[in-house]
Amino acid sequence: MNKSTGLLLVGLLALSASFLAQTAWAKHWHIGAMTIAIVLGMLLGNSVYDKVEHRAAAGVLFAKGFLLRTGIVLYGFKITLHDIGKVGVNAVISDALMLCGTFLFACWLGIRVLKIDRETVYLTASGCSICGAAAIMATEPVVKAPAHKVSIAVALIVLFGTVAMFVYPLLYPILNTWLSPHQYGIYIGSSVHEVAQVYGAGSALDSVVADTAVITKMIRVMMLAPFLMVLSWYVQRNQAGEKSKIVLPWFAVYFLGVALFNSLNLLPKSFVSVLVQIDDIFLMMAMAALGLTTRIKAMRQAGVRPLLLGLGVLIWLMVVGFLVNVAMQSVIQ
Repeated sequence: MNKSTGLLLVGLLALSASFLAQTAWAKHWHIGAMTIAIVLGMLLGNSVYDKVEHRAAAGVLFAKGFLLRTGIVLYGFKITLHDIGKVGVNAVISDALMLCGTFLFACWLGIRVLKIDRETVYLTASGCSICGAAAIMATEPVVKAPAHKVSIAVALIVLFGTVAMFVYPLLYPILNTWLSPHQYGIYIGSSVHEVAQVYGAGSALDSVVADTAVITKMIRVMMLAPFLMVLSWYVQRNQAGEKSKIVLPWFAVYFLGVALFNSLNLLPKSFVSVLVQIDDIFLMMAMAALGLTTRIKAMRQAGVRPLLLGLGVLIWLMVVGFLVNVAMQSVIQ
């Protein structure tokens, strides 16, 4: 299918978001271009997008998939080995605690309390605890879930991850009494659902928070591979059938490779600056595409119990994530 229509649409949304982000109102409320891009996408996605979706879908999906991952890889040109070292063991421990705790809590809430089927809960729990839709798509062949359950899980991640993307920057003036900008970045990176949402929340604040949040998130993404191996073992132990294929998040490996390469300072700064600008464009287009594919009606069709699961996990991520990061900051200076 031709991708040009969809890419043109998300490109126009990204351009509009860049313009609106420079207005006095956006600067006063610290609303970044990434945030505006996803809002514009959601407004169109739930109104007039249906009329052009048949022509634009291929390009929009390309932006939400390939451009997002390419943007994250290119984000490595904003990061050096020194930056990764500064995040350090603090982020690794915070990520590990939040991943394990969130997955177990989501399973308990979804299966034991809300009585939702295991496949939907496993998918949603994976997305919330690791890296959103990418984790859901990687988990799908492990749990062998049907397409409609994957759609419900992705919709929950996008909806509540988008809420988190707005709430975390609003909470920053209150919570920075307990958390430094560096630790707040770890807080965002260890508890917000999607990679794009982490970037959106961090970029709405400042470069220290944004860089720390993305690095922390990418460490969390790297944990997807061992997580899937454990989940695959658990599922196969309790269910008969063929072995499931493990899907590795290679874009996270490439991100780290680019960051390591950038640490060597082999490229001219002017060229790196161009790559960073391209990266910003790709990420804004991906955010716009994410908004376009966020459908409120999909949540209505899923019923109230998945919504309660998504809301419960969001509250867990925000509250427990805050407590974990306060503790980590006091233990590891």
